[in-house]
Amino acid sequence: MEMILKVNGMINDFVWGPVMIVLLIGTGLYFTVRTGFFQFRKLGYVFKNTIGTLFQGKKEVAEGAVSSFQALSTALAGTIGTGNIVGVATAIGTGGPGAIFWMWISALVGMMTKYSEVVLSVRFRDKTSRGEWKGGPMYYIQNGLHQKWLAVIFAVFAFLASFGIGNMTQGNSIATSMNTTFGVPPLATGIVLALLIGFVIIGGVKRIGAITEKIVPFMSLFYIVCAVAVLVINAKEILPAFGLIFSSAFKPSAAFGGFLGAGVMKAIQLGMARGIFSNEAGLGSAPIAHAAADTEHPVQQGLWGVFEVFADTIVVCTCTALVLLTSGQWASGLEGADMTMAAFAQALPGVGSIMVTIALFFFAFSTMLGWSYYGEKCFEYLFGEKRVMLYRLFFVLVAVVGTVTELKVVWDISDTLNGLMAIPNLIGLLGLSGVVFKLTKEYFAANEGIRAKIEP
Repeated sequence: MEMILKVNGMINDFVWGPVMIVLLIGTGLYFTVRTGFFQFRKLGYVFKNTIGTLFQGKKEVAEGAVSSFQALSTALAGTIGTGNIVGVATAIGTGGPGAIFWMWISALVGMMTKYSEVVLSVRFRDKTSRGEWKGGPMYYIQNGLHQKWLAVIFAVFAFLASFGIGNMTQGNSIATSMNTTFGVPPLATGIVLALLIGFVIIGGVKRIGAITEKIVPFMSLFYIVCAVAVLVINAKEILPAFGLIFSSAFKPSAAFGGFLGAGVMKAIQLGMARGIFSNEAGLGSAPIAHAAADTEHPVQQGLWGVFEVFADTIVVCTCTALVLLTSGQWASGLEGADMTMAAFAQALPGVGSIMVTIALFFFAFSTMLGWSYYGEKCFEYLFGEKRVMLYRLFFVLVAVVGTVTELKVVWDISDTLNGLMAIPNLIGLLGLSGVVFKLTKEYFAANEGIRAKIEP
């Protein structure tokens, strides 16, 4: 076991280290420049044609597909998770307030990485024998790049990661917080969680989409409202918090309270790594959900990818960061969820920690739903459609195991698998970048009657 951990540690240092972070950010920057800074020029258009369409009434969804919003909700279910609470606290607690600035930078360029992933996922998707859409990096690598061996590598990493980062670690977070806050035995939490997960995923993508489109808006608004309540109480500390973020981004953070201090490079590395870990831009997971959408054009669904990163990192992660900084708990020496709970409890005694526990439950539960779908599609790609029910049943059983097991080893290995997914995915994205540029140009030329500002 010691040898496994040592090898995993070396791989993890690479996949979440400076080289891979530069590659991930560089890919997003490449798509940003080549599309004429699309996510900034077209941000109003993105909002109008994503969230804005929700007020136009529901349209009939084609057989074998889910609505664009359901696809987004499933993707956000897998994306908005414990990383928004634990990951942000880890970034600030180790890298200092400046890490948040670099988290924002990773999100701003990550919008274009996610956009490109979604566009390719819809462009090269296929249909199952049941008439349902299926897609993701394994399909655009195979059907677009014509490198099936690389597609298989991605599918294997994502399939394995679904049981770790997408299942056991999430269930363990729920069980731990429920036991700490309410005294609920972990096994009891595991059994209830398994029943809930089983009820949803046995029904396939239609039921997952129907549930996540209700859970994701609720959990996001609940957490944001709770965070705003804290910020209203700590209002006089908001501007100093922003000042701390910007000043610490370019100069070392001095030791303060329980905070040991951090250099600029540490802030950059942790901020960008936790940002990527949170919004998953470049990892290739969310496009699997977006591929199931009933959409008229790949670019149309790609707009939801831009919004997804904005909602996850710019909105939810920023809320957590400001709560931590305005409360002063970022320098308390506490770690992860404990730091966030303490920050909420300081402003809202008696109910603050309960709010975080409720948020953690929904964030982790929805992540399990999203990742169950990702894992299922990868399993289906590798082993065929007939054995999918085996995957669903095993996923439910693993959820129980996760709530009653010490998971440090699982966390470490899952973190590595999650990062390894990015390698074949980025190769696919860069290799098919011309397709993204061409589709984007054609879409805006047709829909706006103008020549898009994109190089051919």
